[in-house]
Amino acid sequence: MTTSDFSLWAYLSGTPLLWLTLTLVAYALADAFSKRTRRHPLANPVLHSVWVIGLVLVVSKTPYRDYFDGAQFIHFLLGPATVALAVPLYRNRQIVVRSLVPMVAALVAGSAAAIVSVVWLGELASLPRLVLLSIAPKSVTAGVSMGISQSLGGDVSLTAVTTIATGVIGAIVVTPLMNALGMKDWRARGFAAGLAAHGIGTARALQVHPLAGTFSGIAMGLNAAVTAFLVPLLVQYLL
Repeated sequence: MTTSDFSLWAYLSGTPLLWLTLTLVAYALADAFSKRTRRHPLANPVLHSVWVIGLVLVVSKTPYRDYFDGAQFIHFLLGPATVALAVPLYRNRQIVVRSLVPMVAALVAGSAAAIVSVVWLGELASLPRLVLLSIAPKSVTAGVSMGISQSLGGDVSLTAVTTIATGVIGAIVVTPLMNALGMKDWRARGFAAGLAAHGIGTARALQVHPLAGTFSGIAMGLNAAVTAFLVPLLVQYLL
């Protein structure tokens, strides 16, 4: 290590900038690897960024709170990134209008299925009530799912983990699953991805096809609203 490299490390290690830099570098490397594999589902950048950063935190014995002091700047950008999904929505607005009726039906059915299935499976596995309340809203974006979980008295940390895991798994399986089912309609493929795997699924859909990304973004946004309404009702009934 040269003197300049050591000076840079000394500066970064004493500021939140270190963890911001780590996050950006980890994602850039994971995304480059994904491109080299021609966007293979198992080369999902989010998946590999998470385990790389987690490994660094474990080895360096860094508390998550210290890491988030730097990573919060990226977290802040989630809002503008979500708003930016309105751009492809506007460009494809005529197609979206023609698909309103099937979208509404798929939205209600998919949102209810996501909630009911995970609660029933959890009950079959004899999971505690706290866990069931925490995982019920797992299929919506993290900010919304954590808010729902908190209002129900669930464990917000567990909700965050299951939400991210749901998004990553959904992004991995969505393309091979849709191909296996012979589904060729990019509207349906994208809507399913956004409905089941929120933002991470939407990012995957945008990589595959712009129209799929548009409908995935719509599903992600609408599912957040519908799930916030359905979870308290269905959980009360199911539990």
